[in-house]
Amino acid sequence: MKRVDDFRLRLGQHELVPIMIGGMGVDISTADLALEAARLGGVGHISDAMINTVADRRYETKYVKEKLALYKYNVLNEDKSPVKFDLGRLAEATRLHVEATMGRKKGSGLVLINCMEKLTMNAPRETLKVRMASALDAGIDGITLAAGLHLGSFGLIEDHPRFRDAKLGIIVSSVRALQLFLKKSLRTNRLPDYIVVEGPLAGGHLGFGMDWADYDLATIVGEVLRFLQEEHLAIPVIPAGGIFTGSDAAAFLQQGAAAVQVATRFTVAEECGLPAETKQEYFKANADDIEVNQISPTGYPMRMIKSSPGIGDGIRPNCEAYGYLLDASGKCAYIAAYNREVAAHPGARKVKVWDKTCLCTHMRNFEIWTCGQLAWRLKDTTHRLPDGSYQLLTAEHIFKDYQFSVDQQVTLPAKAMA
Repeated sequence: MKRVDDFRLRLGQHELVPIMIGGMGVDISTADLALEAARLGGVGHISDAMINTVADRRYETKYVKEKLALYKYNVLNEDKSPVKFDLGRLAEATRLHVEATMGRKKGSGLVLINCMEKLTMNAPRETLKVRMASALDAGIDGITLAAGLHLGSFGLIEDHPRFRDAKLGIIVSSVRALQLFLKKSLRTNRLPDYIVVEGPLAGGHLGFGMDWADYDLATIVGEVLRFLQEEHLAIPVIPAGGIFTGSDAAAFLQQGAAAVQVATRFTVAEECGLPAETKQEYFKANADDIEVNQISPTGYPMRMIKSSPGIGDGIRPNCEAYGYLLDASGKCAYIAAYNREVAAHPGARKVKVWDKTCLCTHMRNFEIWTCGQLAWRLKDTTHRLPDGSYQLLTAEHIFKDYQFSVDQQVTLPAKAMA
């Protein structure tokens, strides 16, 4: 029986273990997690989601405090269009995170950065260009374009000196999305180096509607592989979403995939950025505790644990401090929902907002617990401790379990010493 280690991912001159850890923001996919993947010969991601906030936490900068001080006058104003990010500070925050990560890199693997198009930041094109260019300046191995069609993203960095040598990939959920991206990017004379095909069982934002259950990752991957073959395009395809065991991964590799992207099992790794108590919530979750809802202001459905504290919380919008989801007109769907509830409950000290959430605040505080559909199986990957909690795993253990396991088996870690 084939196992993942019987295959290799080839990206240019790199020959890699065909395991890619997804880029979970906000700093859930930490540098430590990405660096472990690279050390073990695979591919890791950091994320630039809310990068200024991440820099403050990791490198003791004061970007959020400075931005809040600058725009504090606007806190009670419904119009958030004046609230802009300083592009110089944004570039600096990106370089800090990338340089600190790449400076610690060991092993033969790669470290990429996940860039979400839906982080519009009240200046979609300008901020995305700065984020990508600054990551390339700082030495990142490559960029994965996520959460959006990215029809113009290659064009934003085509004049960068590393545009042709850095690894650039795109996440899609259909052949149609891939076709649109390739057509739009054609004028740059640059194909993506890899294509992540994310299916309906993935965590976080989904590239599907609320009919996500009608779709199947294996079917979509097959369609993408056939399309590429018909177009004579030799681009590695990397399935993602619901790949829980090494056997699941090996099946896709035998189908013709070049690698797999996995994330949910790493949410309970020691190196993951989630707080320890939140990791225990992931372990405790059952199948009926996981839902896909429409509370994200991005407009995309989102999968999470339904007991996430951020669901229904009517916190005042924190755009002056954060504002990562403000569109080009300074609008966010949560602001409209919050103001509606405030108007409907005059005099209330606190309102509940159920249809949208202040995603910036709650992701920053780890109060929206995004996960894949199979997160309820995490409890079966480790030991339950005498106090009722679950033993955390190392990223190396999880990575190697994917790499070497067969027959749908999941190897438990050595029991922690009492």
